[in-house]
Amino acid sequence: GKYKYDYATIPFLAEFFKLSVSSFFLWKECQSSSPPRMTKEWKSVRLYLVPSVIYLIHNNVQFATLTYVDPSTYQILGNLKIVTTGILFRLVLKRKLSNLQWMAIILLAVGTTTSQVKGCGDAPCDSVFSAPFQGYMLGILSACLSALAGVYTEYLMKKNSDSLYWQNVQLYTFGVIFNMGWLVYGDFKAGFEMGPWWQRLFNGYSITTWIVVFNLGSTGLLVSWLMKYSDNIVKVYSTSMAMLLTMVLSVYLFNVRATVQLFLGIVICIISLQMYFMPVHTLVELPQTLPATAK
Repeated sequence: GKYKYDYATIPFLAEFFKLSVSSFFLWKECQSSSPPRMTKEWKSVRLYLVPSVIYLIHNNVQFATLTYVDPSTYQILGNLKIVTTGILFRLVLKRKLSNLQWMAIILLAVGTTTSQVKGCGDAPCDSVFSAPFQGYMLGILSACLSALAGVYTEYLMKKNSDSLYWQNVQLYTFGVIFNMGWLVYGDFKAGFEMGPWWQRLFNGYSITTWIVVFNLGSTGLLVSWLMKYSDNIVKVYSTSMAMLLTMVLSVYLFNVRATVQLFLGIVICIISLQMYFMPVHTLVELPQTLPATAK
């Protein structure tokens, strides 16, 4: 029901980590013989305010959700972002998906959810629905914010041919500023009872906490590369397959019992992957010519 540390410091440090790494690579690009393209007009830079605000809210909502629900329920609620990403992918980026691809996206959400649902022998059958109402609302909000942030970031990354690292520097600079503002707001809200945020920045931190910071930061950098050179649907599939791989490895590393649900979920996700990315003619055998007697 609570954290040993101020969870608002995690997104702040993750944003700072991403900004530092991106700044280093941008500096390396500027030292090369062909300097990178960088659009510096304010009307372009200000667009990066929007995803920074969305990510700020989303990162804090994630931690808030986990105070109400267990990790399994959180993951199941998070699968909603698969469908919401597909919807926003169509509405915002005007990317048309075929009926087969829509079916594949829905199958992916069903497959990942199936793999995470516990059987009645593992926990009470109603365990997934026993969390407080606030937990479900925050989980749904987190899924919608994740999809919105991802789709808008892809729009920005592909809007021009600027250097990826310059785009990241803009995005993460606003991220650091807004997350710092959130920490200051928390101090005012608490009446500075625990002192200013920078004096307790690392209070309650352990090696596990630092791994979370590094993981969140590294994931953000990898996602930015995906947004620039691929798209949100690839991100959704890679995330889902990574989640399934994690569950399979847990069986061997931590002696977690493999379940029928996990096996079925993996099969469904593999079918979904084939349906979405393979050419239609390899999935459906269409007749090359009509019979001579056909009218």
